[in-house]
Amino acid sequence: MNDKKILRVIPAEKVNMGGIILDQPLPASGIDQIDPFLLIHHWDSELPGGQHQRDVGVGPHPHRGFSPVTFVFKGDLQHRDSLGNDATVTSGGTQWMHAGRGITHSERPSAAMAESGGPLEFIQFWVNSPAAHKMDNAFYLPLSNEETPRIEDEGYHLAIVAGIYEGVKGPAPTLSPMTLLRGGIKADFSCEVSLPSSFNTMIYLLDGELQINNIEARAKDLVQLGQDGEAISILAKKDTRFIVLSGEPINEEVTSYGPFVMNDQTQIMQAIRDAQMGKMGILIEDF
Repeated sequence: MNDKKILRVIPAEKVNMGGIILDQPLPASGIDQIDPFLLIHHWDSELPGGQHQRDVGVGPHPHRGFSPVTFVFKGDLQHRDSLGNDATVTSGGTQWMHAGRGITHSERPSAAMAESGGPLEFIQFWVNSPAAHKMDNAFYLPLSNEETPRIEDEGYHLAIVAGIYEGVKGPAPTLSPMTLLRGGIKADFSCEVSLPSSFNTMIYLLDGELQINNIEARAKDLVQLGQDGEAISILAKKDTRFIVLSGEPINEEVTSYGPFVMNDQTQIMQAIRDAQMGKMGILIEDF
């Protein structure tokens, strides 16, 4: 089995999203996407408490043409949408949403967390949808930590959110072939990860320090690996939490504008008109 070649190590940049400072490893300078992955945002903050839920998180907004996926690491997030879904996912859980032809949703810390305060940490990443599925019906799936299968060995664990890894199938449905993992490894331990050579693969470190195929990576680095092998060797220099995003490239044109990801500008203009006309649903939050 050949090693996957490391193409680059991308340090996350600080970005201001409506007054919220996030770490963004993707897109990065000169890198619009790593097909099929479009964006990665890492939110890590301390809520002060004493707040109303309406004043925290992200209020109702539409999406079309891709899947925004959220891995929750600390605290909780409540999802509401125009399909009538209302679910709160806590540490270790995942919010999985396929926007399809259109959906309006909000993501906020729960009312209890807004009041009590505490650490809130999550990663949201956007997965492109193939053209054939961009106008499918939208759907939402909340996954708890307990509903996410894990592989554990001495010094490390891997949770399989989507795809099949070492014979274990993740519960999240995907529209193109991919494997999505959440991992943790203790200092001085090692593990081997094997993924198809045809997949574009990334490893993002939430914290800690790893040696990946003999290349050093530190907290908030994104390691991009190529399509020339299957094997990934991971050695922990420090206790580290990480995610693995690996998928078959879709190899289609991508045109995006804000919360819409389509294949051409005409489709983007239609998405904007449809959102303005309420065709992506209406969400009125009840506080």
